[in-house]
Amino acid sequence: MHNNLTDMETHRDGFYKGFTIWFTGLSGAGKSTLSQIMAERLKNAGARVELLDGDVVRTNLSKGLGFSKEDRDTNIRRIGFVCDLLSRNGVIAIAAAISPYREVRREVRSKVANFVEVYAECPIEVLKDRDVKGLYTKALAGEIKHFTGVSDPYESPEHAEVVVRTDEETPEESADRIWAKLKELDLIALD
Repeated sequence: MHNNLTDMETHRDGFYKGFTIWFTGLSGAGKSTLSQIMAERLKNAGARVELLDGDVVRTNLSKGLGFSKEDRDTNIRRIGFVCDLLSRNGVIAIAAAISPYREVRREVRSKVANFVEVYAECPIEVLKDRDVKGLYTKALAGEIKHFTGVSDPYESPEHAEVVVRTDEETPEESADRIWAKLKELDLIALD
């Protein structure tokens, strides 16, 4: 952990700078898995990292919000606000939230410096097979209302910095590709 001024200067002067990795994709696409892998790798490299998982945020920061478009947008704006605060203060923020609408993702991107969008892409058929709770089966049968990607829209990113195909890559392969992009963008200076 970086507690003294020297460590903080090193952190800000080239070893790391604050940035946000924003994972988006359908339920079950691998956002949480990948965000945990990336958080662990970055922490092991000495970075200050905070992980904002969509389910945890809904329980704490966005309690009381429903699943209307307005409530979903409010939830994403709140996550974006926290990511901006963290990033501005030299912390790497990792957000893993479905964030189904392009417009609010663009809005968050415009407010957060060093924003890296990662789209965890996976076909519904694969997600349905992965789904141990049977939510996709129920949603496809009309038993669950407002289920993103089935009865509610999911607008895939048009300009994500990284697109990972979680049906074709292992989580480690996807994490390696994300790591390579962070290096390419000069956000990290480690191999």
